[in-house]
Amino acid sequence: MEKEELIEQIKKLILVNEEESLEINPKYLEYFQIEELESIKNQLLLRKSKIKETTSLFLDEIYEKTKED
Repeated sequence: MEKEELIEQIKKLILVNEEESLEINPKYLEYFQIEELESIKNQLLLRKSKIKETTSLFLDEIYEKTKED
C-alpha cells in the first residue's frame, strides 16, 4: 500500500465528523515508515470497532430500560 494512501486512511479514521477536514503536518508524517503507518491504521480501526461495540451495548441497555417503563 502506498504511503499517501495510508495517510489518507488514517486521517479519515481520526475524524469524528466526516464533514470536517484534518490536516496533518507532512513533515511529521515523514518520520513514519509504511509499517508504522499500517500499525497506526490498524490501531485506529480496532479502537473504532471497540467504540461502536460499547456504544451499541449502551444503546441496547437504554432501549431495554425504556421498554420496561
